[in-house]
Amino acid sequence: MRDFHLPGRSAVYATNGMAATSHPLAAKVAVQMLEAGGNAVDAAIAGAVLLGICEPQMTGIGGDCFVLLTPPGEDRVVALNGSGRAPAGLDAAALRAKGPVVAPYSVDAVTIPGAVDAFCRLSKDWGALGLKAALAPAIHYAEAGVPVAPRVASDWAQGAANLSGRARDLFLLNGAVPKPGQMFRAPGQAKVLREIAMQGRAGFYEGAVADDMVKSLNALGGTHTLDDFAQVACAYTDPVSGGYGGLELYEHPPNGQGATAILLLNILKHFDIAGMDPWGAERAHIEAEATKLAYDARNRFIADPDHTTRVDHMMAPETAAKLAALIDPEKAMPAAAPLTESVHKDTIYITVVDKDRMCVSLIYSVFHSFGSGIASDEYGVLFQNRGAGFTLEQGHPNEAGGGKRPMHTIIPGLLKKDGKPYMPFGVMGGAYQSTGHARFVSNITDFGLSPQEAMDAPRLFADGNVLNVENGYAQPVKDALRAMGHNVQTPQTAIGGSQAIMIHDDGVLEAGSDPRKDGCALGY
Repeated sequence: MRDFHLPGRSAVYATNGMAATSHPLAAKVAVQMLEAGGNAVDAAIAGAVLLGICEPQMTGIGGDCFVLLTPPGEDRVVALNGSGRAPAGLDAAALRAKGPVVAPYSVDAVTIPGAVDAFCRLSKDWGALGLKAALAPAIHYAEAGVPVAPRVASDWAQGAANLSGRARDLFLLNGAVPKPGQMFRAPGQAKVLREIAMQGRAGFYEGAVADDMVKSLNALGGTHTLDDFAQVACAYTDPVSGGYGGLELYEHPPNGQGATAILLLNILKHFDIAGMDPWGAERAHIEAEATKLAYDARNRFIADPDHTTRVDHMMAPETAAKLAALIDPEKAMPAAAPLTESVHKDTIYITVVDKDRMCVSLIYSVFHSFGSGIASDEYGVLFQNRGAGFTLEQGHPNEAGGGKRPMHTIIPGLLKKDGKPYMPFGVMGGAYQSTGHARFVSNITDFGLSPQEAMDAPRLFADGNVLNVENGYAQPVKDALRAMGHNVQTPQTAIGGSQAIMIHDDGVLEAGSDPRKDGCALGY
């Protein structure tokens, strides 16, 4: 139960429909779409595309998306992979000649945007109002502008150095980072969205917009072609799942990193997490060590689905058991890879629930802050840098290559209870997302927290050789973690953000929205 003496957020309850996301305008637009007779897909598209204007450092039409949905009246989970591929001309050997990794803020890191194709497909297959209606709010706000929100302004300042060339003109106001309350407009993107509204995917992947994107990328040395854009196609896939604490977690298969969250929960099953202090050093240590082991597996195996062969191994109970046995409850491991070699020898968010209880869990991103930092010359499409998710290690499943999808960090989640859709949710935050999913599920099942309480709780993340610990953890806990050998640091910003909508047995909807972001949950 929340202590009302202290700052915090109340859960949001409604009965007809609900939306939760990281910016109030996007939540409002999504609910308005429901009130106008649209369904959860119409609302999710409307809110997501608007987030590209409200939070341009996080997402936009030059990015990718992944979607989980449950059709109205059905229990099955549908997965749609809206991630783009590397241009056909990408050559790993040529990239290795430039350096050990794909330079993240270079044209080499720009993969073909996949989100627009996915939105068009979603609208056609599942929407009720059509693409024109779903895109109308984003077109309006791209032209009229939106006041920059506080968290967005903070992120903007941190990511501004990633911008180059034309992107600096478009995403800086008179050469400066916008302050909270200043208006941001994107008239070029409004023109693109109009083309998509009128022509569907052809308005983006063919014609003048595609010409602009290809010419802009070629001018920087990119191998991107009109054929690369024309051939973009999202794909329906079979989700992967795993149980924890009486709930079933559904995730996207590779090239997303969702299997990592399932592996992490499988490892945690070998410890009495519920018997630990939820915000104490013992739980923090076990979660950090399990994260190292699960992410080592991710880095070995997750890749383009045509090149991923060990997902069954990742999610097998015996794999989790062997990895859990490697955890020393008193001491941090220096590195996971040498320990796990014997085990492994043989990668923005909006959620909507409508009156028919169709659930949509949608995540949409340009990867790094402002993606590649490169925008097209005429229309100002900001390109993602998902190619930085490739490795240049020869023979690796995730080795960069023409026409391949890179390993992705963005993952939507959906929980079932007793075989029924129970809670679409998502946790933003780059690589943190798999850990964030596992922690969110553990907070709910092991400690009985509500969705809002589960996301209000403090976070930590074992990222490489650093353990990032939020200020919500007490100093004695941080000291205890250091004594165990963890390299404890305070992250520059709060870790991630999250949204969730729970469907109660009586049909009431309960939503939470992460206070680390500017957004909210709204219902009607």
